[in-house]
Amino acid sequence: MTAQPRLSIGLPVYNGEEYLAESLDALLGQTYEDFELVISDNASTDGTEDICRKYAAQDSRIRYIRLPRNVGATPNHNYVFTQCRGELFKWASHDDLYARDLLRRCIEALDEQPDVILAHADQAVIDGDGQVKVPYEYTLATDSPHAPERFRSLLFEPGGDDFYGVMRADMLRRVKPLDSYHHADRTFVAEITLHGRFHQVPELLYFRRDHPNRAERANPSKRARCVNLDPRRAGPLHPTPRLLAEYIWGFAAAIRRAPLCPADRRECYRHMGAWMTSRVRPGAGERVEDRAPVDPAALTVSVDDLVAGREGRRA
Repeated sequence: MTAQPRLSIGLPVYNGEEYLAESLDALLGQTYEDFELVISDNASTDGTEDICRKYAAQDSRIRYIRLPRNVGATPNHNYVFTQCRGELFKWASHDDLYARDLLRRCIEALDEQPDVILAHADQAVIDGDGQVKVPYEYTLATDSPHAPERFRSLLFEPGGDDFYGVMRADMLRRVKPLDSYHHADRTFVAEITLHGRFHQVPELLYFRRDHPNRAERANPSKRARCVNLDPRRAGPLHPTPRLLAEYIWGFAAAIRRAPLCPADRRECYRHMGAWMTSRVRPGAGERVEDRAPVDPAALTVSVDDLVAGREGRRA
């Protein structure tokens, strides 16, 4: 591969053999094709390496990197971004599914709106078989031209997987890299939204898989999840109270670093104060995947029809 692709997809993976091939089929079958797919294998011990090498041999857009040791999910996410060359960037998960038009529709939105720094699409939670469990509406105000309103929305509203949107790489280099304390992905996206507007494509094009081996399920405690993100969190200097304190400080630090005028900065701090006092309200910790599943008969969309590699599964 010699020409620089416009989009880079970074796929960090560790022991992902169960669903990896399905995700690769979905990504490689996109209607938008000007991308590189950089896979960073975090020293997997299952069949992940064989799957990656097989796909890399078949498609020149894939670049496979195998790390010599397991550095943790967060360092691997940050590392794979450093290996990417495109002006646009997207993280991909090894167990999620992507409709054929996801990349094309997101990039069209970025091209049409130069002030938008991240584009993603409507989504649903799917089960291990790829069947929709919970489709949900995107209610975050990340498209607001007012930075404090975007920030407030991310604090208070559940839902949204903007972390996996298509982003402008130069913007991503200006924010602090992803950390590994409790809910660090939320503070990371909050800092991103202080740099510019998001666009949500109003089409169901992204499918987040919820299954027993997903990191959040396999590591039920806050501390266990953080150790999975970075093994260095396993030491005695990283008790749960510290991980929670870092989470709160992460929002404050994001406000401090962001390119805001003094009035907007003060407004963001006020929103954060209101959020901290609201955490006792019912539903404050709601997770979308824990909502009641929908009746499959009521669905008007089929994952098998939208995602490459799943043709004919309903036959």
